[in-house]
Amino acid sequence: MELLDTLNRPLHDLRISVTDRCNFRCTYCMPSEIFGRDYQFMPQDQLLSFEEIERLARVFVGLGARKLRLTGGEPLMRRDLESLISQLAAIPGVEDLAMTTNGSFPLARLESLKAAGLKRVSVSLDALDDETFMRMNDVDFPVQRVLDWVEASAAAGLGPVKVNMVVQRGVNEQAVLPMARYFKEKGHILRLIEYMDVGASNGWRLDDVVSARELRDLIHAELPIEPLEPNYRGEVANRYRYLDGEGEIGIIASVSQPFCGDCSRARLSADGKLYTCLFAIGGADLRSMLREGASDDELTEAIRGVWQKRADRYSELRSAATRDLPKVEMSYIGG
Repeated sequence: MELLDTLNRPLHDLRISVTDRCNFRCTYCMPSEIFGRDYQFMPQDQLLSFEEIERLARVFVGLGARKLRLTGGEPLMRRDLESLISQLAAIPGVEDLAMTTNGSFPLARLESLKAAGLKRVSVSLDALDDETFMRMNDVDFPVQRVLDWVEASAAAGLGPVKVNMVVQRGVNEQAVLPMARYFKEKGHILRLIEYMDVGASNGWRLDDVVSARELRDLIHAELPIEPLEPNYRGEVANRYRYLDGEGEIGIIASVSQPFCGDCSRARLSADGKLYTCLFAIGGADLRSMLREGASDDELTEAIRGVWQKRADRYSELRSAATRDLPKVEMSYIGG
């Protein structure tokens, strides 16, 4: 019998944060004034081992999860990540194994990631001009190196490559059309993401959100588009195809057009907590169960119990009251 929550949403996707560390300090995720040189990240012994992650992933797959995505922080900061990928790829029932990265690591990694069993990558990039992008990543990392990673990912067979762009009013909305033109020509899928109130450190204000409607109209005025059907139930992006037949673009509208009703995603933090919403204020501690000797059946029942009680729909209920809750940071829970 399919595992469903209180709103009849299945468990189909598991996002696995393998580290809370990142080499960028993006202003909407890990602002440097908070995540500075003295910031205390998780010590190694608090992180789930690869064996612990693999064991939990098997349990989640047994409960219906079919898509696994590695996130962070920046997942490639976790040493020997290929070893974990090979373990996850070997789990019967896994249909898709993907990773979200900032595209800052040596291109040579792509061969070993593909060989280990990774199927797809999504790459974060918020502008095509260095001035804007460097201001947003706050570590002076240049655009071209990320573009090289996107092209090399596609060449390595880790596509279709999706490029994620967080759009903030007054910061990078002027970069939307150049990004759309560039990735349309290159044949990659740009996904425009409304600036979200994840965590409590990014200074989010509703006025800073460029809505999905504005983004769609901006694109359509120069590069006419029309809606596409979702690839599957619970897909987060509204898909559009270019009317000239050359490619598609996606818009993720979790602020202005919430998609909670079809959300099928669970999130496993780097220290083994299960979160049932990106905007959660707390999670279920699976690491303690693992390290205290819980059986697979006990883990299964614990996860089943959490999911069956799940009633999260933060984006549909977003208000001044919910915005003020002490939500978990994106770098801890994954995107």
